[in-house]
Amino acid sequence: MSSWFRRRDHNIFTNATSLLICGLLAGVVVAAAAFPAAAMTGLAAKAGGQTFANLPSELKEFSSPQITRVYASDGKTQIAVFYDEFRSDVPLKDISKHMQAAILAAEDRKFYEHNGVDLKGIARAFVSNNQGGSQQGASTLTMQYVRMSLAYSATKPQEVIDATEDSPKRKVTEMKYALQIEKQLTKDQILERYLNIAPFGNQAYGVYAASQVYFNKKPKDLTVAEAGMLAGMVKAPSAFNPTTPSGNEQITARRDNYIVPAMVEMGAITQAQADESKKAKVPTKVRQVGSGCVSVAKNHWGFFCDYFHRWWLSQEAFGATTYDRDRRLKSGGYRVVTTMDLKGEAGARREIAKRQSDKSQNALLLAGIEPGTGKVRLLATNRKYKLDDPDNPQNEKSSDPKKRNKGIRGTHPYTTNPLLSGGGDITGYQAGSVFKIFPIIAALESGYPLGYTIKAEKVYHSGYPVGSGPASCGGYYCPKNAGGGGEGVYTMWSAFAKSINTYFIPLQERVGADKVVAVAKRFGVQFRVPDPDAKYANDPESARNWGAFSLGVSASTPLDMANAYATLAGDGKYCQPTPVEQITTQDGEKIDVGKPHCIQATSKDVARAALDAARCPVGDDAQLGACNGNTAGDTRGIVGHPVFGKSGTTDASKTASLIVGTTKIVVAGYMANPDYPDHRDQMDHHIINPAVQFTVKEYMEGKDKEQFKKPGSTKIAYGEQRSIPDVKCDSVSSARNRLEDAGFHVSTGAEVDSECPKGTVAGTNPSGRTIKNGAVVMEISNGKKEEEPPVPGQNPSTPPRRN
Repeated sequence: MSSWFRRRDHNIFTNATSLLICGLLAGVVVAAAAFPAAAMTGLAAKAGGQTFANLPSELKEFSSPQITRVYASDGKTQIAVFYDEFRSDVPLKDISKHMQAAILAAEDRKFYEHNGVDLKGIARAFVSNNQGGSQQGASTLTMQYVRMSLAYSATKPQEVIDATEDSPKRKVTEMKYALQIEKQLTKDQILERYLNIAPFGNQAYGVYAASQVYFNKKPKDLTVAEAGMLAGMVKAPSAFNPTTPSGNEQITARRDNYIVPAMVEMGAITQAQADESKKAKVPTKVRQVGSGCVSVAKNHWGFFCDYFHRWWLSQEAFGATTYDRDRRLKSGGYRVVTTMDLKGEAGARREIAKRQSDKSQNALLLAGIEPGTGKVRLLATNRKYKLDDPDNPQNEKSSDPKKRNKGIRGTHPYTTNPLLSGGGDITGYQAGSVFKIFPIIAALESGYPLGYTIKAEKVYHSGYPVGSGPASCGGYYCPKNAGGGGEGVYTMWSAFAKSINTYFIPLQERVGADKVVAVAKRFGVQFRVPDPDAKYANDPESARNWGAFSLGVSASTPLDMANAYATLAGDGKYCQPTPVEQITTQDGEKIDVGKPHCIQATSKDVARAALDAARCPVGDDAQLGACNGNTAGDTRGIVGHPVFGKSGTTDASKTASLIVGTTKIVVAGYMANPDYPDHRDQMDHHIINPAVQFTVKEYMEGKDKEQFKKPGSTKIAYGEQRSIPDVKCDSVSSARNRLEDAGFHVSTGAEVDSECPKGTVAGTNPSGRTIKNGAVVMEISNGKKEEEPPVPGQNPSTPPRRN
């Protein structure tokens, strides 16, 4: 260390506090004799009569507000900072020697010589200030540190006033504390704390922040000129603000004519260094370091950042109220490593940008979550996380006529609404047939196997009472299949593959709609709409009559449904979504808040069986059964890994959705209008499907192709098999009785060619064996014997030759 850093002996003042203050007051008395006016306003009198010895000497424990830094999952890429005061403490060894010398040149050149109080300086300042001379402070750097510490540790407004008001009482208090601090801390420790707490203007507190704001560098790299400027600002940050013409002129003069020459006198720098420093221009602009999520909009990380912020505010571990939690985030100096996967986030945003403009009123929403952990890996949409400028608005008026007539603007291209995760006024969107996974799970839990057959009709007349509407017939819910048709015998595999509505509503009836709703709740659907969604979900009696639930009429978000499907890939383990990998305090302590919190939402075998059925819609092969169709069949080929998932569409295609999952990631994509659910646009699967598919493909590049696990028992797939009675050529009534007695759901099918008499049963579909309580369709003979096909090359009119 340079020679100007001189040490002193603390022992000089040991057990001599009273003697010192008496000496000081004696000096004041002598001054008062020479200057009578001082006698009326003596320091002791102004201190309120409180003796020096009775003043407190222990500063309250406190931590100055620190920046919280938030990183992506790589632990290196900073995605956001949160702060009330832009400050981050650094050790003295990481602060330029020039900066250390400059602050002493500016504020306390005898810092290494005194014991916290400059007695001669205080007496001189007292006399000068009371005789109309120039105003002098005479506060040492230690006393200044005391003043700032008292303000930061204050818990009441009056304590802040007492710590900062210009009064002899405050000065005496600072002296007492300063003397004590000098016994407890080394000079270097005091200097380090001072540099980390001092204000430098333009929202910069402490030398780290100042280095960033004014010079975009670390404190250890500050030059003589830069250190001189920063040191000069501490006395009056507003007056010496270099971004204003007068402030720039004043701080330049203070640096060149006062601070840098003092650094030379102290032996901290040479005259040549001083001369060179004067050539450096004082900056006229500062680097604005944005706080919070709006500042990261250009990187399209804002929606993930907002999800993290909302998550933090919901955690009671950080305070009793959301206000307390927010203050802690913005002052606690945490290091937060989030779950956001940079590659996945960038890929999702890239796939969205290819297909949907930021300015479109229709939102393309993608949420990705890791199975078995609840870690949210990506949140992306064709919006920018930013408030619209009220003075120069860029958002168009809302597409909702009622909102538009009131002058309310829409959410494109800018919004801070949690479109992907829900919250505030975002309750979610109807997602359609992706909800059909819930009756499958409920049915499996109730003992129905994947191979359970139901005869689906073109229109199904359910027992659910409804009012009037297009799906009502005689006051009951009567759903039909998309595009009409779709009748036939289906299993869970084939019905899910082709998304047969008239299979899933009777399945829901047999299981109980309340059980299906309960599954959805266990799998993380939030039911944010108070009426009717939350009413149905929270009242089992009402839920029993929620006829259309399995067709996706309840509002949900992409994050809700990504996590619901991820629960299947996690072997039935539901994990609360979390944006956090690790939170570390400023002291280096790792805390557990944000770690996966999971429950077993269903059994492993149920999860594995349901996932097997969910392979069918996305073009993969079920391991246990036959799919016989799909709705997004190109998914498996695009992703190149074993996949599962489901597509969904609501009435009139007002929303479109696709969920695609692997063992490593589940991505749910919605296409919807967040401002106007009752819009007239038709959402396009040619947009949403590839956006999801290629996002998953990019995420999975370079990862092993991992197969899904099979259930431990095949009974959950095939159930108890029963032989179907041979009813060929029986009467319909006789055949029905025999089949029902055998434990099957019996229905009548179409007429077919048969050698049996007309009107009798020609056979059954299926025949041979099928699942207990499954569907058996009686095919009716038309009495026309099926002709044998002609032998190739033979005249059809010539009877075939028989051997």
